[in-house]
Formats: sequence, structure tokens, C-alpha cells
Amino acid sequence: MMKPLSVNKLSIAIITIGLFSIFFSSNLLADTYPKNHNIDIQHYAFQLTLSDETDEIHGVTEITVLLKKSGIQKLRLDFINQKDGKGMLVEEVKFENSTLNFSHENDVLWIDLQNPSTENQIVKVSIKYHGIPATGLIIGPNKYNDRTFFSDNWPNKARNWLPVVDHPYEKATGEFIVIAPAYYQVISNGLKLEESNLPGKTKRTHWKQSVPISIWLYALGVAEFAVQYVDEFEGKSIQTWVYRQDRDAGFYDFAIPTKDAMQFYTNYVGPYAYEKLANVQANSVGGGMESATNIFYGDNSVSGTQNVRWRNIIIHEVAHQWFGNAVTESEWDDVWLSEGFATYFTLVFREHAYGKADFVEGLKSSRDRVFTYYEDNKDYKIVHDNLSDMSQVTSSQTYQKGSWTLHMLRNLIGEEAFGKGIKSYYQQYKNSNCSTGDFKKHMEEASGKDLESFFHQWLYQGGNVVLDGSWSYNSKKKVIVIKIKQVQDDGFEFNFPLEIAIYSGGKNEPEIKSVNINSLKNTFEIPFVFDPEKIELDPRTILLAQWNFRSGK
Repeated sequence: MMKPLSVNKLSIAIITIGLFSIFFSSNLLADTYPKNHNIDIQHYAFQLTLSDETDEIHGVTEITVLLKKSGIQKLRLDFINQKDGKGMLVEEVKFENSTLNFSHENDVLWIDLQNPSTENQIVKVSIKYHGIPATGLIIGPNKYNDRTFFSDNWPNKARNWLPVVDHPYEKATGEFIVIAPAYYQVISNGLKLEESNLPGKTKRTHWKQSVPISIWLYALGVAEFAVQYVDEFEGKSIQTWVYRQDRDAGFYDFAIPTKDAMQFYTNYVGPYAYEKLANVQANSVGGGMESATNIFYGDNSVSGTQNVRWRNIIIHEVAHQWFGNAVTESEWDDVWLSEGFATYFTLVFREHAYGKADFVEGLKSSRDRVFTYYEDNKDYKIVHDNLSDMSQVTSSQTYQKGSWTLHMLRNLIGEEAFGKGIKSYYQQYKNSNCSTGDFKKHMEEASGKDLESFFHQWLYQGGNVVLDGSWSYNSKKKVIVIKIKQVQDDGFEFNFPLEIAIYSGGKNEPEIKSVNINSLKNTFEIPFVFDPEKIELDPRTILLAQWNFRSGK
């Protein structure tokens, strides 16, 4: 997601409940969600009936589950209880033709399976329910005062209207079968299998997603849309869905740059994972939301001007289809694998499409945001440590410092190794889950370098680099004397290469030297025949740091 940081990703509380037959992640860092790796959701089929007379939804969800271990007797799902007129009431749970016992308390639905499982047994359970969503599915008027229904599942709000395992570690295929008033169009993940008029001026629409995704990436939009089939990419449809009033402006705004970005990421990273890609105007998000195969953009995304800010948001959300969607973090602690990657690969595409100056401008803007946040959050770490408060799942650091970490890594190991590592990482974890440690392993294998220190200081510890330095020229020794101190007041010390640009002889292009900063106080002597005209730090914009650097003459 790319946005002004909004309530869509920042206003959720997670409830931690005990779990039957828990298998904890082998990662040293693991968020506190009660995972059970003995149970694997294979497929969700959500049947929903929507109405204009009430905000109450009626649902039947059929879940196909693989029970990997013998002896499993209970299935745990996240599902918000009814309270204060909002939430869901479970009417019945069935297995084949049998009614199952269940308990629905503390926003958890426990289903008693009829018999203890056998190893690798597949079962299907059906859950019938109704209620008014408190959130997760936003029902109400859009900016034109037309009634709409739009999902808003990030990061763990799907449980407000769907019975699910509401965590990124669990991926499943899925489908939505929606009955709604006939004048609405319905958009969801995957491909549309059916659209049929029914009695009573209603319509049945069926979408099916054949590639497994995490639950926050499931999406549903129901509105009076104008729909354009813009183009194809490798046989997969590129579509635009905007409010009927915004037809002309919306079709113009979303005409670019989706296809070019898809081609670029396919070449750089690997094949696109999904069946289509639709850009959808919605009123459930402020900026963009990367739902798999159909990206949601805020009410005000359409202007008819191909606004640069929204152009960059489109690129960001398309990048998410590779990073966050196809390759997904196993833990919320590693959310930078989604947001930091999408942020950086937005810049990488911008460099490709719009030039080096645009790329550097984006890097400098990101760097400014890193240090603005840093002023009041000196010890903030990119990789969380057992995240339990979902209101803290992302910050500007997750996006901007995560992005800068990739940029510094790319420059540390070189373009060839970075590209090789990205491709192998994507190939192994496409349509699966992974950790920061998994990414590190691929980059080490691609580069032949030990990256433990790099990953530790930029991702697993807080702090940022602030430098104070000076230079002078010793004409007798014919050397430039560089003095650099790390003066950050956060208690952390960093080790990193620093590039120095030396201008002399009236030349426009400097000579670039590199030194290693490996302590708080550093002094270097660089042989140089002439007294330099000026010296600058980080001429290629490859270091995340702030500095005061001056001539000591």
C-alpha cells in the first residue's frame, strides 16, 4: 500500500488467543499471532448477499482445509463477534450433511470436527452467518453519494466480515459469489466466471482466484462502475474500474503506466503471478491498496490529469503484485519485505522510465522522511520483535528506510549480484511466504558476501547515521586529510563505505574515492597531486545519512 499513512493500515488491534496444536515459526523473530502449521487452508468460497435496504450481510463460507497431522479435532478461525449492533452471528456450521458443534467467543470461531483427523486429511466445512460489519467491508456513499461496498482488509480486518485465518502466513485460493441489486457491477480477485440476472432485480456475480494469496489481499468492490478493458499483458487483461461519473477522466488517468511497469518487473524480477490486473476506484482506502489482481485507489484518485503523485502510487501498487502479494512475509515483523520493496522498486521503475534525476529526487525525498521520523523515534527497528500491536505494523521507516536499505545493498554488492539475488528470491518464494533471513540468504549466495553485519545494522537495530566532518589539503605530503565523526545521539555505531567526490582542475566531473567508516572517529589521508577546489560526500546518493561537511582550511 502507498498512501499518506492512513487509518487503513494503522488503526487495528489484534487479539491474541490460545491455539490448539500450535507449531511456532522457526524464525528468531515471530509476531504473536497464534499460528498452527498443522492446519493449511487450501481454498475459501465466500457466498454473500448484499442489499440496499440494510447494511446487514448474509454469508455462507465454505473452507477447504488440509489437516496435516493425525488427531486434530478443532479448527480455529478469526471472526468478530456481534456486539453493539455490529459484528457477525454464526447460524450454523456444517461438514458434508452433518451439523458441527462450535463456539464463537472473543472474536474466535472454534469448530469441533466430527472425528480426530487422519494424517493429510482434507475436509470442507461450511459456515452460515449474518451481521453488519464494523469495518473490513465499508458500506456507504462514495463521493457522489452513491451507495457502494468496498473491502478494507489491511492488515487484519477481514475477520470483521469473513471467517478466515487472518494472517499473512496462511495463503489460499478463493472465490466470491455475490448476490446484489442488479444495477451494481462486482469486482474481485482473479477471473469472472459468471454474471447472471436473477429474480427480484438482483444479479449473481462469481469471481475465482486460482493463485494462493494471503487474506488481506482478498478484495471485493460493488458499485455502479464504468469498466474499460484497457489492454493485455502476456494474455492477461488490464482493466480500469471507476465510478460511472468518472468514466472519461478515470479511463484517461489509469491508461498508464500499468503495462510498462508489469513488463519491467517481469524482466527484472520474474513472471507476473496472477490472472489479470485491474485498477479500481474505491472509497475504502485513502491512497492505494495492493489487493491481488485488483488494486484499490482512493475516491480522489481520478482527476483527468494523470497526476504524477497518483502515477507513482500506481507504480507502487503494481510493484506490490510481486513483493507483498506473490512473495509474502511469513510474519508481520517482516512487513518491510512488502512495503520497503514496493517503495524501492517504484523508484527503480521511475529510473528506468523517467530518468536518473527522477530516481535521485525520489531517494532524497525518502531520506528526508526517514530523518523526520527519526527525530522522535531514535531506536525504531525495521524488523519488529514479536509485534503484538497491529497499530504499529508500519511506519514511514518501513517504507522509506526499508527502501533505502535495498538501495544501499544494491550498491554494496553490485548491480549484477543484486539482480541475480532478486530473481532467485522471487523464483523460490513466488506464491509462498518467506522471512528477512530467507532474503538475506539469497543475496549472500548471489554476491558471495557475508551480509550479516549489513542486515543487522540497517534492519535489526535502531538508529541512523549522522556525520560531522572536514577536509584539508597537506601540500607537503600531497594528501587530502579527511576527518569524519559519527555524531548520532542514538547510542548506535555503524560500519559502512563512504564515497567522497574530489573536484579539481576546473573539471565538471569529480574523482570519486571510497573509504570505510568503521569507528566513531575516522581520519583518512588520500594521495592527491593538487589542492582540491571542493570535496563532497556521497555524490551518487547511495548512503542513508545526514552530514555537516566543510573545508578545514
